[in-house]
Amino acid sequence: MIRVLHIITRLDVGGSTENTVISVTRMPRPDFACSLISGCTADPPPGLAESLSRAGVPWNQVRHLLRPVSPVADGRALWALWRLLKEMQPDIVHTHSSKAGFLGRLAARAAGVPHIVHTPHGHIFEGYFSPVVTRAFIAMERVAARWTDRIITLSDGEARDHLERGIGRPGQFVTIPSGVDLDAVTSAPPVRLVAGGPVVGAVARLVPVKGLHYLIEAAPEILRRSPGARFLLVGDGEMRPDLEAQTRALGLADRIAFAGFREDIPSVLAGTDLVVLPSLNEGMGRVLVMAMALGKPIVATRVGGVAELLGDGEAGVLVPARDPAALAEAISALLQDSPRARALGEAGRRRASRYSAAAMLDALARLYREVMTDGRSG
Repeated sequence: MIRVLHIITRLDVGGSTENTVISVTRMPRPDFACSLISGCTADPPPGLAESLSRAGVPWNQVRHLLRPVSPVADGRALWALWRLLKEMQPDIVHTHSSKAGFLGRLAARAAGVPHIVHTPHGHIFEGYFSPVVTRAFIAMERVAARWTDRIITLSDGEARDHLERGIGRPGQFVTIPSGVDLDAVTSAPPVRLVAGGPVVGAVARLVPVKGLHYLIEAAPEILRRSPGARFLLVGDGEMRPDLEAQTRALGLADRIAFAGFREDIPSVLAGTDLVVLPSLNEGMGRVLVMAMALGKPIVATRVGGVAELLGDGEAGVLVPARDPAALAEAISALLQDSPRARALGEAGRRRASRYSAAAMLDALARLYREVMTDGRSG
């Protein structure tokens, strides 16, 4: 049995949490025994604790493991992680995200853990922090890569982004896309939250890096060309008041609906006519995988692993980030060209299976076994 301990900064709603929870709860037994450490979690997915308990996954929370940089808290988190690792003695430590990625790998190295794997879940090189903070994170990633057996990226492009910044060696990188439970997606009954249509849907955290303010800025032109269109924004976050204010300022409060956080995302997506993701940075875009599985036409920005996911335009229209005019043109064109929209949706449906949870778990199992046959990391 291979004992794998996963460490993630927080288990708030989002793609990295979904990926990690699938990884710890659904690895084949008795070949793998998974456990989990996380920092403070303010906005967990519904039923998180229950799903971990049902799967028999031990979950330790380190209260000083926080996303913001804090020398005092970070030092305490490092000490707590080291003590837990010495006690648990895993065969592999698998870290997730930036903060847990650095502190977790440092603690694992100090505790003598034989093997270390890291998944960045995209990267923080663009759209998150100031240039000074970003450079500091890159320097830390360069150091931590020396202690790491494998770095798992969600796309080949993400690996190239790391290598271009001097992080890691080519042989360390392996691409394993984030897995989605496609059966649950395709069997979900449609929920139509907005009357009329066509409905242009966006599902994302309402934070700056998701670029939703550019979609709202594009809305007047889309409505000029397709007056019946409606917009549905699903999710919550720090930008919601600003986005709602922007909507009111444009006089679009009756055309753009904010649905808040929803547990039934597959059903909500099934009830839309076109899916948009205008992110400034995106590791892969799990919501796009869901949209593909449902055969929805997609418009998304050419950032991170999105182009690779969509087959470089085979399964969706790609536009530059931070460009509301390009968003408006792409969305309007698809709303007025039903045959093309259907063709893109069908192409996405054909591609979706390579991003299933089963495919991810199989790839992870192979990777862990391969790492166990290698020499000690670092």
